[in-house]
Amino acid sequence: MAAKRSVSVRILGHEYRIRTDSDPAGLARVAQLVDETMGRLRERTGAVDSLDLAIMAALNLARDLVAERSARQLDTGAAERMRALTERVEGLLRPGEPTSF
Repeated sequence: MAAKRSVSVRILGHEYRIRTDSDPAGLARVAQLVDETMGRLRERTGAVDSLDLAIMAALNLARDLVAERSARQLDTGAAERMRALTERVEGLLRPGEPTSF
């Protein structure tokens, strides 16, 4: 396991020091996404309270995550159905084997 290190990130002009054993570049990308999301929300809503912006950003990011997971499940289901259909078609095309529908 990697040793924990302290990484600085900046969100809405505030610096936060995070202790993590994760990849610092990955943490920086996450912080940038949070910063951009909160910044867009501040511009769109006029909200200035950091807690309000953080909650709205969390809701937006969680919605995106749920949508992505749902899309992946659909993709996985479609891939499984395609695989089953392919096996069925290949079975029907094998010479010398009876075909049935």
